[in-house]
Amino acid sequence: MADKKYLKPEYYDNRELSWIEFNYRVLSEVKDKHIPLFERIKFLSITASNLDEFFMVRVASLKDQEHAGYVKRDIAGMDAGEQLVAINEKTHQLMEEQYRTWNRSLLPALKKEGLHIIEHHEALNKEQADYVDEYFAKNVYPVLTPMAVDSSRPFPLVRNKTLNIAALISNKDNTHEYDLATVQVPSVLDRIVPLPSSVEGEKTVILLEEIIEKNLDKLFLNNKVICSYPYRIMRNADLSIDEEEAEDLLQEIEKQLKRRQWGEVIKLEIEDHADKKLLRELKKQLSVNDEDVFKMNGPLDLTFLMKVNGLEGFDHLKYEKWTPQPAKMLHADENLFDQIRRKDILLHHPYETFDPVVEFVKSAAKDPNVLAIKQTLYRVSGHSPIIAALAQAAENGKQVSVLVELKARFDEENNIIWAKKLEQAGCHVIYGLVGLKTHSKITLVVRREEDGIRRYVHLGTGNYNDSTAKLYADLGIFTASELIGEDATAVFNMLSGYSEPPVWNKLTVAPIWLRDRFIELIKREQQHAEEGKEAHIIAKMNSLCDQKIIAALYEASAAGVKIDLIVRGICCLKVGIPKISENITVRSIVGNFLEHSRIYYFYNDGWEEVFMASADWMPRNLDRRVELLFPVEDEDLKEEVIHVLEVELNDNVKAHLMQSDGSYVKPDRRGKEAVNSQDYFCEQAKQHRVVEKRKDKHIFEPITAPETEEE
Repeated sequence: MADKKYLKPEYYDNRELSWIEFNYRVLSEVKDKHIPLFERIKFLSITASNLDEFFMVRVASLKDQEHAGYVKRDIAGMDAGEQLVAINEKTHQLMEEQYRTWNRSLLPALKKEGLHIIEHHEALNKEQADYVDEYFAKNVYPVLTPMAVDSSRPFPLVRNKTLNIAALISNKDNTHEYDLATVQVPSVLDRIVPLPSSVEGEKTVILLEEIIEKNLDKLFLNNKVICSYPYRIMRNADLSIDEEEAEDLLQEIEKQLKRRQWGEVIKLEIEDHADKKLLRELKKQLSVNDEDVFKMNGPLDLTFLMKVNGLEGFDHLKYEKWTPQPAKMLHADENLFDQIRRKDILLHHPYETFDPVVEFVKSAAKDPNVLAIKQTLYRVSGHSPIIAALAQAAENGKQVSVLVELKARFDEENNIIWAKKLEQAGCHVIYGLVGLKTHSKITLVVRREEDGIRRYVHLGTGNYNDSTAKLYADLGIFTASELIGEDATAVFNMLSGYSEPPVWNKLTVAPIWLRDRFIELIKREQQHAEEGKEAHIIAKMNSLCDQKIIAALYEASAAGVKIDLIVRGICCLKVGIPKISENITVRSIVGNFLEHSRIYYFYNDGWEEVFMASADWMPRNLDRRVELLFPVEDEDLKEEVIHVLEVELNDNVKAHLMQSDGSYVKPDRRGKEAVNSQDYFCEQAKQHRVVEKRKDKHIFEPITAPETEEE
């Protein structure tokens, strides 16, 4: 148990507010004029997408707690109601900053580069207006379903995240009695509509909702349209599934997915100059409070900017598309199993291609000596080659067991489709353990060889998704280690038959042993520090919000352990607390690729230990998921992984350094060579460069924050 003095609420940041702070870091990429313009609009789209998921899941969960009268406080001492008030204030500020950046910086810059986005149909010239009217008649009008609201027609069920237009209409003979009407902007049509342009080299587009608004009177021919405004709602999308009562988990999740579209409305977005009477009617029909209304100074749902990013003719305003390079530790002309048997192999995505992982499963499916393939799948791509290979393996008569995690949020529907397809092919499909998500990333291939049965294992920090592997920075290992092979078999036996081995050789599994293992490793460094020895922890992850882990880090820091944390997203730990966290640094890297790998380094009195994992330091990963921690024992691979940490600790281009007040600043680069870790790894992959061994066992000093923020 952690000392109570390290558990004080003032020593912790609220998880949700920390997430909003992360979105500010993404927004800082939008503001960075050193970044190509179309990359900046992509980052703005990402901030909008992030906010949508945040509201549908995190804010929705807090709303549920408040409705249920749940009074327990979080690690920062805030109850659900207090969190909602703080989130509301911070989110309004964030969204105002989004639109201020859009209006003042991006929109003028796009216009200067020859892309004109018409946000209001009143700005159309006659030629464009005629084109828009014709486009509406031919392409849009047949798809629309206008819905008036009166005593005989109740307000329709508006689907989650859809874009709609609300209007006040009146009978042409009556200008005082207004009815509410609504029409959904069809998602089956492109939201960005190109317009004729007379200037060579320039492109003009208009948003679909503006075309509909301009022609709204054609939908209500016997009425007068008084006013109209786009609006959008966010609903509670957090699935509530009682797995103990669900006879068939697959059917229960399919049923819950339909309910997701009709959950409680937790956010209403509308243009900031919307008519007060119309807004009042919308709030009444949707049962929305004032604090849940967000007024936008610009187009709703900025995720459309990802489509703008895809417009042709603007490649000079984007980064050159990165092509993942061949893995430097593999030879394309040699049998993959032979190479793994000879030596463990490290892969670093997306700098190195994900193809060897796909080839691992494909080769196993075709190899007559392979007897069985076992794999966990959390998120896979739409046309997954791994799924196809697994199905082929089953058809080839091999024993194929696949754990498909049906509860992977927002991938439930996709995973249900794959699960059914795999079952039809003859695979043994497991839906996971009751009450737990299986988040581990492991593949086991059992092969008959001349000297007996051999097990080949792939372990990774990222999903078996060939699409996201081009965007997410992850690490993985191939190994033929006998001890890890035994553990891999035990993992799958546990998942399929609840069989827990008495001991594990190399792997550590959550939710049973992983938390204790991490605490033990942290305490060992603390003991070294207390004995006057050098002690150092480096941990890289997506999020850090587990109180027991943070308390252990505080205690180790107070004992003199040097702790460097690389945390992309949420971080509830605070730096710079006197005598508590003065030896801790926290940095977040936000770049062209999403930092997704989990790496844990412990100096161990010079006997360095390096681990990789599927798990972050979060309660959900340590207590409510099946996760794996695996060691990097091959000395060459260990050097490579430590080098990844070294480079990221010295990133002074994409790193943001946490301050004692919880804010983040960019490092001061004056007089220093620029270090962009992601660009560095791209260049290293191009050169197929293997890291040289260090002469001593010391990680060099990471960069530190400037004393004052540079203007």
